[in-house]
Amino acid sequence: MALPTLAFAQAAIPAASQAPAAAQGAPGAPQGDGESVLTGLIPDSAVAKPEVWAKAVSPPAAIAPAALPPLPGQPGTTPVEAPLSSAPVSSAPLSPSSPMAELRGFSVAWPDKALDLPELAALPSDGQSIAPPPSLTTLTLAAPVGAKGGDQPGMERLDRLAAGRVVLAWHNESGSIPERSELETRFRGFSSLQTMPGKEADDLAQFAVRAAADRDVLVRLFRTYGYYDAEVSQTLESVPGKSAQLVRFDIVPGMRYRFGVIDLGALASAGADYPALRKSFAIVTGDPLHADAIPAQTEHLDAALGESGYAFAHIDPPALTVDHLREEGDLALPVKPGDKYFFGPIISANPRFLSSRHLAQIARFHPGQLYKRSAVDDLRRAILATGLVSSLTVTPRAESVPSAPNATPSATPPETVALDVSMTPAPARTISGAIGYDTAQGFRLEGGWENRNLFPPEGSLRLRGVAGTNEQLAGVTFRRANFHGRDRTLSFDLTADNATLPAYASRAVDLMASYERATTLLFQKPWSWSLGLEVQASDEREGVPSGIITGRTAYFTLAAPLRASWDRSNDLLDPHKGYRVSLRVSPEMSEARGLTSTYARIQLDASWYQPAVRGVVLAARLRLGSMPGTDLENIAPSRRFYAGGGGSIRGFGFELVGPRNAQGEPEGGRSLYEASLEARINTGLMQNALQLVPFFDSGGAGTGTVPDFKAMRYGAGLGMRYETGFGPVRLDVGTPIDRRPGESRIGVYVTLGQAF
Repeated sequence: MALPTLAFAQAAIPAASQAPAAAQGAPGAPQGDGESVLTGLIPDSAVAKPEVWAKAVSPPAAIAPAALPPLPGQPGTTPVEAPLSSAPVSSAPLSPSSPMAELRGFSVAWPDKALDLPELAALPSDGQSIAPPPSLTTLTLAAPVGAKGGDQPGMERLDRLAAGRVVLAWHNESGSIPERSELETRFRGFSSLQTMPGKEADDLAQFAVRAAADRDVLVRLFRTYGYYDAEVSQTLESVPGKSAQLVRFDIVPGMRYRFGVIDLGALASAGADYPALRKSFAIVTGDPLHADAIPAQTEHLDAALGESGYAFAHIDPPALTVDHLREEGDLALPVKPGDKYFFGPIISANPRFLSSRHLAQIARFHPGQLYKRSAVDDLRRAILATGLVSSLTVTPRAESVPSAPNATPSATPPETVALDVSMTPAPARTISGAIGYDTAQGFRLEGGWENRNLFPPEGSLRLRGVAGTNEQLAGVTFRRANFHGRDRTLSFDLTADNATLPAYASRAVDLMASYERATTLLFQKPWSWSLGLEVQASDEREGVPSGIITGRTAYFTLAAPLRASWDRSNDLLDPHKGYRVSLRVSPEMSEARGLTSTYARIQLDASWYQPAVRGVVLAARLRLGSMPGTDLENIAPSRRFYAGGGGSIRGFGFELVGPRNAQGEPEGGRSLYEASLEARINTGLMQNALQLVPFFDSGGAGTGTVPDFKAMRYGAGLGMRYETGFGPVRLDVGTPIDRRPGESRIGVYVTLGQAF
C-alpha cells in the first residue's frame, strides 16, 4: 500500500544516517553527484558485514543527510551540511494510520480536496433511442386511475384496458397518431393480463411476468405500425384500500418511420405490364411504414401477376431493413414474373369419366385467351360442383407451340399453358328417403334412387316415388348437366300422379322437357332462365271438403313455360341483403269437354332483404298472378291459382284461400295477390345459430284476371330458424287473424330454407 511504503522509506533514511560522517563510498565512485552523496551515508560496518549491522540493537545517533541533488529540469543547489540531530528515532511499529514525516526535498503540494477535472464534451446524437428497461416500482395512487381526460402533467389521458388491470398513459405528443384506437383494440386482444384468472391476480410474481409480456406486445405493436423509437415504460401500481394490482404503461411513441427504397426485383422485366403491376403493389417511398401492409400488398401483386398472364410468376419472402438514422425502412421483395402465357388445351387424365371436351365446355375460357389464375380456380370449383369428383388437381404446364411452316423467323408463337386435370371419382349413386306428416296432406313417405353419371359425361337417371295419405306418385327423370354450356341443364321428366288434395283431386300423366341456365349454391348467378315444353293428360275435379262428388273432367294441356330471374341477394338459401325478381310466363292450350281454349299463366315474384339493426334483417315479399284468355272452367283445377300454406299465407291450410264453388269447395282463381313481411332476429343462442322470426302474411285469389284485393286474408305468427351447413331449417307456427268457421286455429310448417 502507498501509505505504508512511504512511511517505511521515511524511517529507513534516518536509520542509515547513523553511520559516521567519514564513511567512504565505493572505490572509484564519482564525488559530488547524487549517487556519491547517498553512498557516503552508508556506514563501513554495513558494507563489511551487512547482516550483523542490520541486527544491531542500539542504533547509532542520527546524522543529518546531505542535500539531495536537484530534480531534472531544476537549477542546481550547493549542498549545505545540516547540524546533527540529537532526537532519538522512534522504534514504534508502522501502520497505515501512522503520520507521515516531512520528506525533505519533496516540493509538490499534496492535494487536500477532489481534483477539479474539466467537463467532457457531449458526443453528437446518432438518432437512436433506447427504451428504458421495464420498471416494477410500486406506486400508490392518490385517486383512481383510468379516467379519461386525466390531468397529470405531460399526459393526454389515461385509458384503462384489459378488465381494469392495465392503464395506458399516452403522452401529449401522441395526439397525432391516427392508429391509436386500432392499437388499443389489438392490444386488448393480445394482452396476457386480459386472460389472467382472477385468483392469480394477487400473485405479484405472476402479475409481473404477465405485465412484462404485455409490454413486449406493446413494443411489437408499435414497431408493426412503424414506431421503432417508441418508449414503453412499465410501473406496477396499487390503489389505496384495494388489493388488486394495476400496471401502467407510459408511452412515448416517437416519430413514425416511413418506407424508403422499394426494390421489387425483376418486376420491371414485365415491360408494358409493369405500370399496372406496380400500381397493384400500393406501397411507395415515403408512405408511413406499416408491417401488416407488406403481406397484404404482396398478395395483391401476386393476384395481378396471375391475372395478367404470368402463369409461373414467383415472389420470394420480403425483407425489411430498418435504418434508424434515416428513420426509414427499405423493402426488398424479390419478384420473378417470368414469361407471359396464354391458355392452351385442357387435358383430362380420365377421359372416360369426364372427357377433355366436356371439361372445355365447363371452362369459362378458350384456347388462345390470356392466362388468368382466377379462370383456373373457377374451373376447379366447377368440376367439384358436378358432385362427381371427390378430389382433383389442376396443374398448369408450359408447352411449346411449333411455328407455322411459312412463318418469318421473327414471328415467335405465343407461350401457352396446358392444364392437366387429375380427378378422383366420388360415389355416383344416391339413395334417399323422407317421411313426414302434414295437417293438410296427412302422412307422406318418399324415396328415390339416382345415378349421377350413368350416361357420361354428367348424364343422370333418377327414379322416385311417393306413397302418402293424399298423394301417390311415380316418376323418372333424365338430366344432362353442363349441356353445351356452363350450368346449362337439359332434362326430361315423366311422372304419373294421383292426388286428392283439399283444393282438388287429380289423376295425371305429365311429360316435361326443359333447358335452363340454373343458379346453384356454389355459383349463385344474378341472371337465370329456363325454356320448357309440357304435355299433360289429366282427369280432375274440384275439391271435395263437402263430401259431394261432382264427377271428373278430362283435360289435355299443352304448355310452353318460360322463366326469367334476376337475383341480387347475397345468399340463395338465407339472404341478408339485396333483392330478387322473377317472371314466369306460360302460354297454354287446354282441351276439355270438346272445347279448345288458349290462355296465358303469368306470375311475378319479388322479394327484398335489408339489415335493420345489428342482428336483425327485414324481409318483404310480393306475388302477383293473372290468367287471361279463357273462363275458369276451361282451365284444369291443378293449374289454377290458390293461396294459403307455408310458402304463401301462413296460418291457413295449403291452397285453401281463394274463391269457392256453390258447395263451399275451393275452386281456385285466375288472379293471385300475396304480400309478406318478417323480421329475422339473431338470438345469439346455440353459437348464434338460432333465429326468431315474427311474420305477417296477407293475400288471396280472385276469379277475375286482374287482382281486386277484395277478399284479402291475413295470417301472423312466430317462427324459428336453425342455421346448418346447408341452409336454415325453418319451423313456422301461424294463425289466421280473421279465422272463419271450419278453418284451423294453427298451421305448422317445417322445411329447409327461408320462407322466401
